[in-house]
Amino acid sequence: MRNAEITRKTKETDITVMLELDGSGKTDISTGIGFFDHMLTAFAVHGGMDLTLKVKGDLFVDGHHSVEDTGIVLGKAFAQAIGDMKGIKRYGTAFIPMDEALGFASIDISGRPYLVFNADFSDDRIGEFDTCLTEEFFRAFAYNAGITLHLKSEYGKNDHHIAEALFKAAAHALKDAKEITGNEILSTKGVL
Repeated sequence: MRNAEITRKTKETDITVMLELDGSGKTDISTGIGFFDHMLTAFAVHGGMDLTLKVKGDLFVDGHHSVEDTGIVLGKAFAQAIGDMKGIKRYGTAFIPMDEALGFASIDISGRPYLVFNADFSDDRIGEFDTCLTEEFFRAFAYNAGITLHLKSEYGKNDHHIAEALFKAAAHALKDAKEITGNEILSTKGVL
């Protein structure tokens, strides 16, 4: 079983995550930000993961701490669950259409964290979610998961669709990359 349970409490947030990498998309998510819950649900379902996530954050300030800290904790849980990366496919790439929007993601589970994010939003918010926090979430997730992640909105007009295409593309790329295809580490160095 590739799973992890992590709790992180700061002066700004109190987060508990339970992650099962080889799940069926069962979710129980509550961040206090409806659209973010929707995106994390899509991320788990399309990534083939079971995810229980409870976030209590200082939403009276704004959503930044809750979203970024969720990325940190979820990334740490992913890194713990993936373990030594032995036998994983390692790479995954996906294009996901969401009506008029098209999102692209490419992932390398390498132990070398990096994020390239290229998406423009026309509005500041989707519901109670600040659109700029899309990049903050993925940066925190990638750096704490130890993955290289490239995300790009190829095009789109509706911000909800643009964000959802990115979350689903990341999920599908991650689903491929975490798949176990052998029992060796996929690297010419023999280690990651």
